[in-house]
Amino acid sequence: MSIETIFSKIIRKEIPANIVYQDELVTAFRDISPQAKTHILIIPNKIIATVNDVISEDEIALGRLFTVAAKLAKQEGISEDGYRLIVNCNKHGGQEVFHLHMHLVGGEPLGKMLAK
Repeated sequence: MSIETIFSKIIRKEIPANIVYQDELVTAFRDISPQAKTHILIIPNKIIATVNDVISEDEIALGRLFTVAAKLAKQEGISEDGYRLIVNCNKHGGQEVFHLHMHLVGGEPLGKMLAK
C-alpha cells in the first residue's frame, strides 16, 4: 500500500506547483525553496518511498528521471556548464519527503559535493 505524499497531490494537480514537465511516468516541478538558480524536482508518478523500495518494475520510470533531467537541463540552458542530480535516501541521506525524487540543480558553480 502506498502512502500519500505532498508529491502525489502535485502529480494529480490537487495543490499548485510550477510543473515544467509531466508524462505518464514522471512529473517535474520547480522546488519551492531552491538551493541554486535552477532547482527542479523530478519524481516518478508512482509512489516509491525511498531508493530502498525500488523494484525491477520501476526501472523504466527511474530511467525516465534521467532522460527528463537531461532534457530539462538543456531547456534551462545549464547542460553545457554542468549540473548536479541528487537523490537522497532516508534520514542520514537528507530525505525529507518519502516519495523518491531527483533534484536537478545548476545554473551556478555548485562547489564540492559534500562539505566536511
